[in-house]
Amino acid sequence: MASVTTGNMLEVMNLTRRYGARVAVDCISFNVQRGECVGLLGPNGAGKTSTLAMLSGIAAADSGQILVSGVEAGGAGMLALKRSVGLVPQDLALFDELSARFNLELFGGLQGLSGPVLEERVLSSLTLVGLAERAGDLVKTFSGGMKRRLNIAGALLHDPELMLLDEPTVGVDPQSRNAIFDNLEVLKRGGKTLLYTTHYMGEAERLCDRVLIMDHGRILADAPVQRLKADHGNLEQAFLHLTGRDLRDAEEGVK
Repeated sequence: MASVTTGNMLEVMNLTRRYGARVAVDCISFNVQRGECVGLLGPNGAGKTSTLAMLSGIAAADSGQILVSGVEAGGAGMLALKRSVGLVPQDLALFDELSARFNLELFGGLQGLSGPVLEERVLSSLTLVGLAERAGDLVKTFSGGMKRRLNIAGALLHDPELMLLDEPTVGVDPQSRNAIFDNLEVLKRGGKTLLYTTHYMGEAERLCDRVLIMDHGRILADAPVQRLKADHGNLEQAFLHLTGRDLRDAEEGVK
C-alpha cells in the first residue's frame, strides 16, 4: 500500500482492462482534484463503465495503479477505497419488493452502518433526493426517475468523498432528469468530488469543471469545458470532432 500527500482526490496511472483479446481500457492516466466535477464522455463501447468498475473496486485492472486520497487501491488499500468511494451504477441496484427505507437500511448494513448512525444516514440521503415522504413505499411503485434518485441515495449512505456516477439520468423524463441534476449540484456545492459519465452534452456543460473524452479505451482529450467550447463552439462539436460521427454499438461486455 502506497500513500502520498496530494491535492488530488483520484489519481489513475496507466490503467488497463481486457476482456479476452479485447482491450476495453487502454493504459489511461488522469487525475481528479478534490471538490472537482469531471465528466467522462465517450460513445457506446468507449470503456467508460469498465473504467468506473475498476475505480470502484468491482473489477480488477489488468495493469496500472489507482490512488484515492493518496492511498493505493488494491490489497491492503481496498478497504480504504470502498470507504472513500460511492458508486451510482447505470443498472439500478434496488429491490422492488422492499420499501425505499428498507433498501437503504439493507445497503447501509452491508457497508457496516447500524443503529442511530444508519437511521440518520438513511433519512438524510432520502431527504437529499426528495424521497423522505415516500420512505415507506415499495420501490415497485416508484417511477423510473424516483428509482434513479434512490439509486443515488444508496451510494451516499457511507458519506463517501468521491462519487462515481455512471449515466445517472439515463432513460428518465426531462423533469426527473432536472431533479437528479439538482441533487448532483447540491453534492458538488457540498464539496463532493464527482466523476460523471453521460451522453448528454448539456449536462456536462452545466455541471462539469473539466471533461475527459474517451474512445476505443483511450483518453483523447482532458480539458476544461470552457476551453473545449472556445475551440469547437460547443461541447457536442468537440465530442464529434474527436470521436467521429459514425453510429456505435457496444460489443458485449465492453462499455
